[in-house]
Amino acid sequence: MPNTACILSIDQGTTGTTALLVDIQGNIVAKGYREFTQYYPRPGWVEHDPEELWNATLQAIDALFEDKTPNIVALGIANQRETTLIWNRQTGKPIYPAIVWQCRRTAEMCDTLTKEGFSEEIKQKTGLVLDAYFSATKVAWILDNVSGAREQAERGELAFGTVDTWLLWKLTDGTVHKTDYTNASRTLLFNINTLSWDETLLEIFNVPKTILPEVFPSANTFGTANFYRHFWLETFDKNISIDGVPIAGIAGDQQAALFGQLCEGVS
Repeated sequence: MPNTACILSIDQGTTGTTALLVDIQGNIVAKGYREFTQYYPRPGWVEHDPEELWNATLQAIDALFEDKTPNIVALGIANQRETTLIWNRQTGKPIYPAIVWQCRRTAEMCDTLTKEGFSEEIKQKTGLVLDAYFSATKVAWILDNVSGAREQAERGELAFGTVDTWLLWKLTDGTVHKTDYTNASRTLLFNINTLSWDETLLEIFNVPKTILPEVFPSANTFGTANFYRHFWLETFDKNISIDGVPIAGIAGDQQAALFGQLCEGVS
């Protein structure tokens, strides 16, 4: 299949990463999958190792090429959504493990904000209830509990992202810090009426705007893969690269599933 045009689809989930090669007729040509570790440092806390997420993604992609040399024309990302990562822009190193969407460590913070009367405004702007499920209080927790993190954030040295943003950063060798509307809308920081980060919400959650990614529609050219990484498959004596492939779509996994079921016209 050397001349068959394919889309490389990455589905980064809560327990593993799936990579698919899909041809222009929508047929699945190849599939790769790798699991990764779930960490539970305390009751109710759930974390992932960001570098392990990235390595699992590379391994899942690597598995696609075992007996194929595809013509990859575009790359798309679907992902677990509210999971929160913060990393250093200069080094590219995470400052703390990824706090997973399931994690309940910030439930008390949400209760406090509810008692202070912020619930209704948050719901009107985001369409979401005030809950630890979403990213905003996770971001605040990391900034308040990692030594020096808030000061670094204020100086513009840190970057926040959901998993799509982290993978995009890694795939583009740290040159692109972006997300899409679907993932941004799950943070409690994004105004779904204006399609922009909301200054009032940022104040409520005490999150500096300096750490936020740019936001774009899901169908968009987010950059090109350029991480100087080749896939050496000694068994098949192949050297395959996806450098230069456009990253042409990002969506949270639930929204991606809706679109995949041909429900794109639902309003």
